[in-house]
Amino acid sequence: MTTTLITGANKGLGFETARRLIAAGHTVYVGSRDAERGRLAAERLGARHVRLDVTDDASVAAAVTAVEAGGGLDVLVNNAGIEARKDDGGVFGAAEVTADLMRTTFETNVFGLVRVTHAFLPLLRRSPSPVVVNVSSGLASLTGVTTEGSPAYAYPGVAYPASKSAVNMVTVQFAKAFPGMRINAVEPGFTATDLNGRTGTQTVEEGAEIIVRMAQVGPDGPTGGYVDASGPLPW
Repeated sequence: MTTTLITGANKGLGFETARRLIAAGHTVYVGSRDAERGRLAAERLGARHVRLDVTDDASVAAAVTAVEAGGGLDVLVNNAGIEARKDDGGVFGAAEVTADLMRTTFETNVFGLVRVTHAFLPLLRRSPSPVVVNVSSGLASLTGVTTEGSPAYAYPGVAYPASKSAVNMVTVQFAKAFPGMRINAVEPGFTATDLNGRTGTQTVEEGAEIIVRMAQVGPDGPTGGYVDASGPLPW
């Protein structure tokens, strides 16, 4: 049976991904920074729970120990992410973004992703078919944000798209370093979640589709890609 860990899985896209993968036969660990919310989510799903704060080394190490004791890991979905917003719901543009805001965003979206992936590499490398799915964004596309008329071009924020562009680079470099793994970045689309104040135009069911699909790729599947539900995206 395939064992999967999803970070930030107590709600939103992570929760829906967990639900769908359980239905597909996976044993799923719901990773959650808040232990109680994670426990309740796992109970609702029929999943396992592991407390996991991607910004904390000790928390990640404890999660590795727990998952290893449970039999190992085949699929890692790096879903946990944040986007800083103003009190009015707007994003911080170039005139307002600070180094501290950038650092906070990168701590979860980039450093947290690397921290978790690095820590779980030994378990993944023992799997006969290891898979890593990094949840990116259409805003990570340099092509998109420089193409007038595209949705990404109109987005004024700095920290979030920069962090997701970094996620794409991390994805490519890890995929090259570990050719026996399937490691891809996915764009779920503009999904209504707490991340964007529920302003997204897609449901979580629609947004999770590409995450679920790429979590189930086989040993001959794609790797080092950046894709949405329709196919490859321009970097």
